[in-house]
Amino acid sequence: MKRRYVLAPEAAHDLVQVWLYIKRESSLKIADRVQAAIREQILSLAKSPGIGHWRKDLTDEAVKFFPVYSYLIVYRPDTKPLHVVAILQGRRDLQQVLKDRL
Repeated sequence: MKRRYVLAPEAAHDLVQVWLYIKRESSLKIADRVQAAIREQILSLAKSPGIGHWRKDLTDEAVKFFPVYSYLIVYRPDTKPLHVVAILQGRRDLQQVLKDRL
């Protein structure tokens, strides 16, 4: 089966950290639900990479952003398989995180 998306190592780490944080602050059930929603949205992005938004106020890199709950999936829409570079909490200093990663 052909891979539809690839998580950068940092994005995979982000996803684990999201799950751990929600599990600690809320519950296992909610952590699983949020992680599943993020993964489902990544699959949707892989099928339709044109959706999402450019955020030139945050980076000049060719990445798009798509929200899921209070998180942002940051991905490169022109890659096959789709390359997810980050999954970030929207309250973080996104510009600095992206500067360090991209």
